[in-house]
Amino acid sequence: MASTPLEPRVAAEMIACLQGELCLGNPAASHCYGKQASDKIEIARAQVAKLIHAAPREIIFTSGATEANNIAIRGAAYARGKEGRHIITSQIEHKAVLDVCQSLEKEGFILTYLPVDREGRIDLELFIKSLRPDTTLVSLMHVNNEIGVINDIQAIAGITQPRKIWLHVDAAQSAGKIPIDLSQTPVDLMSFSAHKVYGPKGVGALYVRLRPRVRLTPILWGGGQEQGLRPGTLATHQIVGMGEAFNVANELMMEEGKRIASLRKKFWNGVSDLPDLKLNGDSHQRVNHNLNICFAGLSHKEITEKLQALAISKGSACNTFSPDRSHVLRAIGLSSEEIDCTRRFSIGRFTTEQEIDFAILCIREMYQ
Repeated sequence: MASTPLEPRVAAEMIACLQGELCLGNPAASHCYGKQASDKIEIARAQVAKLIHAAPREIIFTSGATEANNIAIRGAAYARGKEGRHIITSQIEHKAVLDVCQSLEKEGFILTYLPVDREGRIDLELFIKSLRPDTTLVSLMHVNNEIGVINDIQAIAGITQPRKIWLHVDAAQSAGKIPIDLSQTPVDLMSFSAHKVYGPKGVGALYVRLRPRVRLTPILWGGGQEQGLRPGTLATHQIVGMGEAFNVANELMMEEGKRIASLRKKFWNGVSDLPDLKLNGDSHQRVNHNLNICFAGLSHKEITEKLQALAISKGSACNTFSPDRSHVLRAIGLSSEEIDCTRRFSIGRFTTEQEIDFAILCIREMYQ
C-alpha cells in the first residue's frame, strides 16, 4: 500500500529507454531525438488512458499523486472561485488532499470534512445534505490507503454531475487493483501514482475530463508542457515506466485480483480466531490487497518486537514523521490504545503463499 516492487517488464522498458538513443532528446524539442522521446511518451499516455477508459489527451503527467492532487484541487478551486468557494472532502483523505484543503481554508475557501462510520464508509445522505448552492468541488478518494475501504465513486458522481459540481478522485490506491471506467463514471479529475502500480517512484498522472471540458487554473508556470498544467521537461524514462506499469496492470488485473483474494482469505482464516483481534474497515466493501488489524489484547511494544520480521506498518508511510496517531483510525472511532496496537498488512503481485504462511506463524506465535 505504501509502495510496490518494480515490475520486471517495467524495469526492462526503463533500462532500454535510459541506455538507448530513443529517449536521448528533450521530448519538447523539434529535432529527431526530441520526436523519438515524445513518441515514447505518447505511447505511455495511451497506456495509462486505456486502463481507466479515458482518452490519451485527458492524461497529464506529474511527479506523483501528491502533485496531481495539488494541481487538481487548487486548480479547480481557483478556476471556480467566483462561482462558489465551498469544497467538500472527507476526514480520512490522504494528507496530500487534506493539507491542500487546509491551505485553501486559509485563503478564504469554505471546507466541509465529511465524517465516516465505524466501517470507514461515507453516508451518502449526509453527503447530499452537505451540498450547498456555492459547492463547486468535491474531493474524495476511491480506496483508502490505510484501511482499504472502497468509496462508491459511481454513486457519488451521480450526485455531483447533475449539479455541475466537479468531482476529484484520488485513485492512487485503486488503479490496477479494481476496474475504473471513466467512460461510464462522470468523474472530472482523477489522480494516479506509478509506484502503487508496480511502476517507478517519482511519476504520476492527472486525468482531466475533456467533455464536458474541465478547465483548471495552472498553479505552476514554465515552458507550457502538459497543456500548461505541469510545465517542465518531461522525465521520459519515468513516464515510459508508468505507461508499461499500467499496461501490465491492464493485462493482469482480473487474474491477479483472484489470486490476491485467495491469499487474503488464507491469511485472515489463519489469524481471525485469535482473541481480541479485529479487522478495521468494512469487511466487504474493500480491496483484497489490504488488511488493517487491531490486536487489542497486546501492547504496541509486544507487536513491534514480535512482528519485526514482517514488512508491515502502523499507518500511512507519508505520516511516518508525524507524532500524531492515524487520523483515519481516529475517524472510525478507535481509541489511542487501539490505534497503537493496529497494523496494516498488504498483499500484492509478488506475495507468495509461503510468505502468507510465515506471517500467520509469526502472529500466532505472538499469542503464545
